Amino acid sequence: MLIRKAAEEDIGRITVLLRQVLEIHAAIRPDLLIPGTAKYTPEELAAILNDESRRSYVAVDESGLVVGYALCVIRTPRFTTTMIPRRSMFIDDLCVDESRRGTHVGSELFGFVKNEARREGCYDVSLCVWEGNDPARAFYDKMGMRPKETLMELILD
Repeated sequence: MLIRKAAEEDIGRITVLLRQVLEIHAAIRPDLLIPGTAKYTPEELAAILNDESRRSYVAVDESGLVVGYALCVIRTPRFTTTMIPRRSMFIDDLCVDESRRGTHVGSELFGFVKNEARREGCYDVSLCVWEGNDPARAFYDKMGMRPKETLMELILD
């Protein structure tokens, strides 16, 4: 397997994977997410792939098929007098093709992102996980991630 920078010719396959991950999240939160959709349009993906603050990677199998992706953003939190300035690699979205889950594609992709974050001088790698997505949570725990903060909600009737 090869992990490389994502290119515009990967947009079609990334869109397929975006739809897979959206279905997982829509099943968990049907009150928020619309099944059959994707987080980004092909046009938005093209802009993401060309954005200097973004880092987008794909995992490609031996036949050249994109079997996973990681869409990341280099973040420098807004300066405050209470926070130490730092750079962070935020994983905006990560997905492994449902047919390849459990075959270490995700751990290789995550390891690649982690190494890129180090190379970029980042302090950490961070991401958000939907509550109820227990397989993703278990995967990120296995990768050594720990909760930093919790976003809470109260749904109003």
